[in-house]
Amino acid sequence: MTDTMQWEKPAVYVPRKANGDKVKFLIGGALILGAVAFLILSSTLSGARFFITVDELVTDPQYVGQPVRVTGAVIGDTIQYDGENLIIEFVVADVDSDSPELGEALHLAVNDPTAARMQVRVVNQVKPDLLRHEAQAIMTGTLDANGVFHATELNLKCPTRFVESMPEGLIEEGILEEGA
Repeated sequence: MTDTMQWEKPAVYVPRKANGDKVKFLIGGALILGAVAFLILSSTLSGARFFITVDELVTDPQYVGQPVRVTGAVIGDTIQYDGENLIIEFVVADVDSDSPELGEALHLAVNDPTAARMQVRVVNQVKPDLLRHEAQAIMTGTLDANGVFHATELNLKCPTRFVESMPEGLIEEGILEEGA
């Protein structure tokens, strides 16, 4: 009853060939590098311009239905706000991007009857305080077939309101109260 079991080591160790593993590793690495290159290239091309102008948007039919970022000067007497349904509508005018002074360019844009104009509609947003006459609107959204820009994001700059020194300039403009 003395069965003893003996273990014998093979005389020669034969390593497993890993050529298949190397190929899989190289293919996986190439796919990862390709994906990274694609992401870098696509983000660089899409972010090459911060925004387009109103004139470019309304005159080029390729932009209809495409998500874009556009800038324009707000024409103050066109601002309409429905507080119950949170709908803002206004018109923006094309701003001359070659002007060195933004405040002057905004003023000229809203007073130029030949400047390209576009109706803007923003839904589900409270009316921002900076939505005023001659404010620069930078909007993200889509242009519909009727020429109305449906903004999903609205950013406003109002450089003409902050030209004077602080806080006296803000008091003169009625933005801050005396003693604030």
